[in-house]
Amino acid sequence: MTARTRTHGPWAVALRSLSRMPSAIASASVLLLLVILSAGAPFYAAHIAHTDPFESDVAGTITLHGADIPVMQPNNNRLHLGLTPIGPTWVPSADLLGADSQGRDVAARLLYGGRNSLLISSCAALLCIVLAATVGICAGFFGGIVDILLSRMMDIMWAIPVYLFAISLSIVTVSHGLRIGPISIRSDSLLLPICIIALVYVPYAARPIRGRVMSLRQSEFVLAARCLGASRRRILLRDILPNVSTTLIVLAPLVMALALLAESALSFLSIGVQAPAASWGTIIQDGQGLIYTRPWVAIAPGLAIVITVLALNVLGDALRDALDVRETSRRSGA
Repeated sequence: MTARTRTHGPWAVALRSLSRMPSAIASASVLLLLVILSAGAPFYAAHIAHTDPFESDVAGTITLHGADIPVMQPNNNRLHLGLTPIGPTWVPSADLLGADSQGRDVAARLLYGGRNSLLISSCAALLCIVLAATVGICAGFFGGIVDILLSRMMDIMWAIPVYLFAISLSIVTVSHGLRIGPISIRSDSLLLPICIIALVYVPYAARPIRGRVMSLRQSEFVLAARCLGASRRRILLRDILPNVSTTLIVLAPLVMALALLAESALSFLSIGVQAPAASWGTIIQDGQGLIYTRPWVAIAPGLAIVITVLALNVLGDALRDALDVRETSRRSGA
């Protein structure tokens, strides 16, 4: 190992290792592109598609190749009864991915839905990591009765199927909102799915954190700090938390992927994001009745979910490899 390499800290080595992984760069680029596209939803709807994706437009028309075409068109059955929304035109200014059963632009709704889906999943993952870190660190560091109480509480939550738990909480809160003392959350607020999803995944993130803390508590440098008379607070802040931070970083994208799937499932069942707001789950629900005639209404958000979850899992695996002490040491030539 050269003198220059020795001056690099573990975070710099991990970042350099991460930048050399094609899978990490590709997944991060995909996620960044999805965030940029979702953030540009208002611009796309107002200045490119020239539509309001939250207003019904069954009697509207679009201009395609110089001709005015109705958004709702006759069915292709023998009697031509009923109306079917226009399919994909592949023209950004004229219903790029077609329209749904209410004549709304699917592409614009897909971008707006991405804003809510990504916002809910990222905030839920952050809140879940904070709660899980608090529970896992307290249980693993203090042990004894604290560990017993917190572990049994997590075991009870673990025993309930995650989607059943989330659906039960959503059904209870979706009609009347949530009121805890002076705090009141409306039923259509995005805070409800964020809190519900974060809560149901706490046991899944708290268990590996607890195991990591219990391992660190028995490590030589923690035992040495105790022998030197260091206080619990100093050991927790100086020795435990910095070493647990890598576990938290690795868990973050994986928990976000789980949160995105949970949010999509709840919204598909109409107990997540509430109308007139949209998410990828609600758009799939909108396209359920059009799956045989206009499948892109459901396929487009489904593909967005698959791509996002795949990118998050690949990024999580890359972070795990880059932040592993033994791997980074070996790659550095230690």
